[in-house]
Amino acid sequence: MAVPADTRRVREGRPFDPYGAHRDDPYSFLADIGDAEPVFYAPLLDAWCVTRREDMLAVLRDDRSFSARDHNPRPTVALPEDVSRMFRTWRGAGAVAVGSLDPPEHARIREVLNAGFTPARVRAFEPAMRAIATGLLDRAAVEEEFDFISAFAVPYSLEVICRRLGVPNEYLARCRTWSEQRIELMMLQREADPDRLRACAQGLVDFGAFARSLVRERLASPRDDLISELLHDGKAGHTLTADEVSVQVPTLIFAGHMTCAEALGTILFQQLRSPGGWAEVVDGTIAPRDLVEEGLRVDSPLAGMYRTAIRDVVVGDVHLAAGSRLLLLYGAAGRDSRAHACPAAFSPGSRSATHLAFGHGIHFCLGAGFARAELEIAVRAIAAGVPGLSLVPGPPPRHRPVFPLRALTELRVRR
Repeated sequence: MAVPADTRRVREGRPFDPYGAHRDDPYSFLADIGDAEPVFYAPLLDAWCVTRREDMLAVLRDDRSFSARDHNPRPTVALPEDVSRMFRTWRGAGAVAVGSLDPPEHARIREVLNAGFTPARVRAFEPAMRAIATGLLDRAAVEEEFDFISAFAVPYSLEVICRRLGVPNEYLARCRTWSEQRIELMMLQREADPDRLRACAQGLVDFGAFARSLVRERLASPRDDLISELLHDGKAGHTLTADEVSVQVPTLIFAGHMTCAEALGTILFQQLRSPGGWAEVVDGTIAPRDLVEEGLRVDSPLAGMYRTAIRDVVVGDVHLAAGSRLLLLYGAAGRDSRAHACPAAFSPGSRSATHLAFGHGIHFCLGAGFARAELEIAVRAIAAGVPGLSLVPGPPPRHRPVFPLRALTELRVRR
């Protein structure tokens, strides 16, 4: 029997704080709620958190009842007016990235973007991924100890997606800075120096201008890269305009490197602290693909995604009014006891592919195949190049306060 969302218990909500108290381990809190309350209100997030896999699938399949338009996290404190204006318009007036589009606009943009990540396109780019991974490992492993996140995971993921897009190497550091500035504004949790916020907003304005200039160059002089393909290679007129491509470029850079870097950190940390350690990957006991899928399941690099109810709906037996904001906790779905016998255990090869790390439905990650290849190639390169890898003794690594991203601050390893 469905219950209305205006009961006293529901109004009070649950003290879910993934930026603070539950930053490093949100899963224990979510598991404690368990079956009794698979949909609960989190006042800090001003959203209804959905923790059960089947409920998330139902929402993600129903694009007539739920909108992706406001799928990103929001700052919980007011931004200065000029900062807010720049933050709303940095891509261009009215510009919306594909992840925030609803049907029917979504289908046309998505169709063209999909063509850039076909299996054939991914296979053709794999040698570049291997070369990037090998070169970075050669430099990182010169040191006896190093931070895997800053020395490999982030630069590898950033260079891979930028190389695929056609971003010149001299812009890599700036793309990273712009991505961090976007995170700071999206996930602002407390009052901050207005001048710092203005610098972040101006960085995003520069990011948008950079994307437009790069697209104009490829429109006039195409090269062997994704931006050129989107502008020139579509069949039967299925290409995007320069403005449409410019809107998508920052998201492809941001999402393409942030989530991959986060996944690599999780994958390595979980395996290095397991009883068999990295030796099980080196000797083939654990296949790279199984390791990748289990890492994505046990701690999804994107812990969740927001949706907005377009009309009155029932989710997990809770009545929600039109306009209600939902947070689909993909990470919790990966630990749903209905899908996994031992949901909290890290066990590569045991039905790991049932995770929702790439989402589901019309917004299923368009680069999922690319990301899987990127992660598997990195695992193989690390196994071959640093076979004796182990964790540096010390306290477990912390996560950054950037929910719903699941990003380790650092991961100290020794070769």
